[in-house]
Amino acid sequence: MKKVFRFSLYILLVLLLTGLVKTFVFQRAIVDGDSMMNTLSNGDNLIVSKLNSFNGKYKRFDIVVFPYGNAADVYYIKRIIGMPGETVKIENGSIYIDDIPLIEHFGNEAINSGGLASNELVLATDEYFVLGDNRNNSTDSRSSQVGNIKKKDIIGKVVLRIWPLDSFGRVR
Repeated sequence: MKKVFRFSLYILLVLLLTGLVKTFVFQRAIVDGDSMMNTLSNGDNLIVSKLNSFNGKYKRFDIVVFPYGNAADVYYIKRIIGMPGETVKIENGSIYIDDIPLIEHFGNEAINSGGLASNELVLATDEYFVLGDNRNNSTDSRSSQVGNIKKKDIIGKVVLRIWPLDSFGRVR
């Protein structure tokens, strides 16, 4: 009887620890779509670190996961472009942060539509402006469906691709 009790306690402890890790430390996410091409591909399995959501330390170009609107099971994966307090504008296919052209190599091509960022957007102290790397095939902060992302809504930062195996490794 003691062995059964100990085994049951062991299983309960493993399940509890697994639940805590999934809730507070890491989560798996799967890419659905081509908005992050060429960095991420449809079907890629990712590990998301939730630790940044506790300390709030996100940097420009981090890839983050956040819920889409009120949908409980739909998440977007995008790259942070604009930081809290900055002014973002997209003009003539280029991104400007505080009136300075953003030098980056993630976008595949010139941006066809600035959307909401066609006019200057001033980010609040708790907001981020995010874009997909496949800029002309991405629903992101340029769209009123997404808009600026509040810090509290970010689930975490993508840190590792675990599938497919030939692409296993850190994500940048």
